[in-house]
Amino acid sequence: MSAEDLEKYEAEMELQLYREYRDVVAIFKYVVETDRRFYLCNAVEVKVRAESGDAYFEVSMTDAWVWDMYRPARFAKNVKVLTFKDVNVEELSPRDLELPKE
Repeated sequence: MSAEDLEKYEAEMELQLYREYRDVVAIFKYVVETDRRFYLCNAVEVKVRAESGDAYFEVSMTDAWVWDMYRPARFAKNVKVLTFKDVNVEELSPRDLELPKE
């Protein structure tokens, strides 16, 4: 497989993932962004933990959808993320759910 073929494959996978996102975003209440992943979910809890002077975040989500084009099953009942990096949680309003038409 050439580098060009690989780039074309990844572009097609990314487009397919965006279309799936567009189809499912309306059924979720929150957007959660970590340093490694982007999630949609219906419930989220963020706890700050500290050990040995270092603080980290424990993010628990239920009924989640994971933005990851290499993951065959993107829906997960429960997700827990531990991270030392920033976590962004946004509650979606109905107006936020309107996506541009193709």
